[in-house]
Parts: sequence; structure tokens; C-alpha cells
Amino acid sequence: MCTGVRFTDSQGHLFWGRNYDWNVSYGEKPIVMPKGYMLKMQFCESEPTKYATIGTAVENDGFPLYFNCGNEAGLSVGGLNFAGYAQFESEPQEGKTNIAAFEIPAWIGAHFATVDEAEAALKNTAIIAKAPAPEMGVAALHWMIADAKRSIIVEYQADGMHIYDDPVDVLTNQPPFPWHLENLRNYLCCNGSWPGSVTWREEKLTPFGTGSTMRGIPGDPYSTSRFVKAAFVNNFYPQKESEADNVMRMFHTLGSVSFSDGMAAMDDGSYELTLYSDCFSAATNTYYYNTYTSPAVRSACLTDFAEAPTDALITPKTEIFA
Repeated sequence: MCTGVRFTDSQGHLFWGRNYDWNVSYGEKPIVMPKGYMLKMQFCESEPTKYATIGTAVENDGFPLYFNCGNEAGLSVGGLNFAGYAQFESEPQEGKTNIAAFEIPAWIGAHFATVDEAEAALKNTAIIAKAPAPEMGVAALHWMIADAKRSIIVEYQADGMHIYDDPVDVLTNQPPFPWHLENLRNYLCCNGSWPGSVTWREEKLTPFGTGSTMRGIPGDPYSTSRFVKAAFVNNFYPQKESEADNVMRMFHTLGSVSFSDGMAAMDDGSYELTLYSDCFSAATNTYYYNTYTSPAVRSACLTDFAEAPTDALITPKTEIFA
């Protein structure tokens, strides 16, 4: 499954992060794609990348299979599970920019600086159901793309491309995005305020403590529930100023919808876990992440690779975030 979140700091810089929730790791790790790297595409002409990009990926024959990434221009993109609804084209479409589903994050990170630019390109794009290698499948995904101004959701279904503005700046999984927005209307009375006391006839009623105005917000890890919880926390979390405070805001927000062992069984009896959580700060072009088995937050700064050779992907050395 998974959850994605966007917000900005008090100066308007983008922070984007996600939980990667699944029952198996594929060897994913932080990978830098340097500016000028020749990104080999399946259906389009290969071109040097315009922007350096960092995120979590698996490298396959020189191609970064990004789960999510952010670039030096301040644009982030992440793919989240959309099983049962995602339906891509079986072959390239004439007159369209044809992009394999696995190429979407790297293509966007490499070539676009803003959501507006990415959205304009996607309107004439066909997403193709092609696996990165014969032994790999085609992941059923939808994508969240974000910058300092806004975020959009990209869903490709049987009837083609759908692009939605995301006014709450969160994404989880199925069903389609418009359903999630409509569902938020069930929680209009929920907020984070102190309820005070009330009197019913002659009885004065006082709260047991904080949190009563949040009652009704779901706490289970189901996709529809995580969307509501993440939207609630993201909306009411106070805006922060410093880099450290905003990074902690992201990890606390993601922690409110994370999976622990034993919570949610898969159909094979294994349990879904939050295998990693991460945050891209466009304020400093820094990528932060932790994993289920190593909860200390580590970081790598994209700026450190400004002069890196352009002929190979880079596994950055990371440092403990203090």
C-alpha cells in the first residue's frame, strides 16, 4: 500500500514524503541520478537529464526504477499502489508521448521543474504496460506529483489518462482519487480543538482529556482510512520554519499512518510493514529516510553531487540526521 504527503514550510519550500508499505523488499536504496545522465527510455528518444534527482530506487541495467524521487528544481514524484484500477496501454499509441509505467518517476524527475510542466506533458502521454525486465511485472500504480505551489494525482485507467488537482496534498491507494475526496465529507465535524464543557439538562459534562473532537477519524491501516487520517494530520499540523522541524513534521505525519508487524496480514499470511519512510526537502535539496529495521533518520544532500560524473548512477553515502 503506501501514503504520500506534501506541505510547505513558512518560506514556501516544498517538503514531500511517503511511507512505502509492503511485505517484501526489492533491495531498494537511495540513488542519485546526476544532471546530464543519459536516461535510456523504452519508446522515446534517450536524452541527457536536465535535473539531478535523488530518491529511493532499484537500479536495473542503468535505469533508476524510482519508487519516488525529488529533483534539484524542487519537483517530487512518487508512485503508490493502485491495484484493481490502474490499466495501462498494451502497446504504444500513435501521436502520443509513450512512457512505460516504470519510467514515470525518473522521466518526470529528469525533465521537468514544476507541476505545471509535468501536467502539460502528461496530457499527451500514454502510459504503457511494459515491465523493466522479463522477470519483472508491471506494477499497478498511480502517482502524486508535487512542487512548492501544488500537487496533482495521475491515474491511468481503462478510459485513459486522468489528472486531478490534490487540494489536501495526500494520496494513499485505491479506490480512485475522487472517491477519497468525496469521503472526507464524512468528517466535517472533526478537528483538533479543545471541546470545553457542555450542560445536558442539569448535568455538566467535561471531557476526559484532549482528542475528543478528533473522534471518528479512523486509525486502521486500510487505504481509505489512511487517506482520512493523513489528510487530517496534514491539515492541522502547525506550519514550521526550520529544516529540522519540517523534517520531523513529515516523519511524525507519516508515523500516524504507518504499519507495524502483525497489524495487517496479506493473503499469503505475511504482514505488511512500513519498510521505509522518507522526506525530500526542496529547501536544501536533501533526501531523508529511515527503514523499519533501522529507525534512525539518515540523509544525503543532492547538492553534494553537482560535479559528479554523468556516466553512472550514484549510491550516496548517508549521514545520521541530528
